Amino acid sequence: MDKLKEECGVFGAYSINNNNVNNYIYMGLMSLQHRGQESAGIAICDTSGPLGNICHHKDMGLVNEVFDQEILENLSGNLGVGHVRYSTSGASNAVNAQPLVMKYYKGTLAMAHNGNIINADNLKHELEKEGSIFHTTTDSEVIACLLAKNRTKVSCVEEAIQIVASQIIGGYALIITSPRKLIGVRDPLGLKPLCLGKKNDCYFLSSESCAIKSIGGEFIRDIEPGEIITITKDSINSDYSLVSEKRAHCIFEYIYFSRLDSVIDGISVYDARINGGRALAKSYPVEADLVTGVPDSGLAAAIGYSKESGIPFSLVFHKNTYVGRTFIQPTQEERETAVKTKLSILDAAVKGKRIVLIDDSIVRGTTIASLIKHLKEAGAKEVHVRISSPPFLYPCFYGTDVPSSSELIAHKYTTDEIRKHIGADSLGYMKIEDFDQMTGDLPLCKACFCNDYPL
Repeated sequence: MDKLKEECGVFGAYSINNNNVNNYIYMGLMSLQHRGQESAGIAICDTSGPLGNICHHKDMGLVNEVFDQEILENLSGNLGVGHVRYSTSGASNAVNAQPLVMKYYKGTLAMAHNGNIINADNLKHELEKEGSIFHTTTDSEVIACLLAKNRTKVSCVEEAIQIVASQIIGGYALIITSPRKLIGVRDPLGLKPLCLGKKNDCYFLSSESCAIKSIGGEFIRDIEPGEIITITKDSINSDYSLVSEKRAHCIFEYIYFSRLDSVIDGISVYDARINGGRALAKSYPVEADLVTGVPDSGLAAAIGYSKESGIPFSLVFHKNTYVGRTFIQPTQEERETAVKTKLSILDAAVKGKRIVLIDDSIVRGTTIASLIKHLKEAGAKEVHVRISSPPFLYPCFYGTDVPSSSELIAHKYTTDEIRKHIGADSLGYMKIEDFDQMTGDLPLCKACFCNDYPL
């Protein structure tokens, strides 16, 4: 499917009273599955046992494919971190699955990373000159090697993390376990989300609040951009030395990446998408019989468009949730078949109707063109497309797989040319100046739309 992918989701848990957290981490990763579907992993330890004894398991596949009950039972402990991955840096294979486990003479660390480090190559070359790194393929491994290297030089892991965080540049959320600590790190711009929660004696760090909510936990707060938070048996402490005034939160967390029931930096994802749909209706009104959305991320914006315009909202697609991951097909015919298999049209709902079709983005234009074609084959009189993001014109360097400009349909064609290419009767994109209707005065990264990169 012609969609952007978020690089990863991370989740950590620490039970102060030494209760097993394996199921918490498993369920947390299940709730973050939308952030990465290529690989999954868990690393876990018992803080009352021997130092440095971390057991872990990771592999390619969805969370419920990588773990079964027997594997989970062998991952026993009260402190751990989990990861789901979609690769934007490094090959898609089991070698690059996370968490990464680092052993050195002072102990063992486990790390899960979401994001992308734009100066990773420079840091890697410096490490190679020192003989500290060999055959690394991802920016996550560069961070891990820097942590292991600096941990041998300082008195505590927090000092090593502070040194590394001051060296790396990019968008990132890190969750790190040392033998008796759970530590979270968020990039100074706040490009990648990270939050804190609790259930009974157990503390959680998570990419999204929905994962904490799904296991019956209480959302406490977002980790501040630039904050390093350390959770131990006795206390929770934060280092704010990397905090800066400049912020640039990724707008696509609100448009597409995050789950509807998450709250990111104080803003409800559901409300943001509803308000985005309202803004589209104000900017691009049209006479139509019904409004619908492409499942799942276009549905909330479609409801907002319906509320603002007064045009009834209706479901016109049935999503086959059992298809699983859809891979690129070798021919146009097979690509269209894949779209039909995943999203079938309710013919009775569309026949003879003028339809407003809402989606979150157009990257290459292949999927939306197929959907419009199938809607018209099912009897739709008109299909008016509204997109709840501006046209993609530039790549992302912070952990989202916006491809090179040459692959972006909006970089090559005008809006009317795109309309003709996809077969729509009209086409309207979200205006950049309307983002404040979605996220208020939250400082945003909009580089993939306007070429203004915060780093």
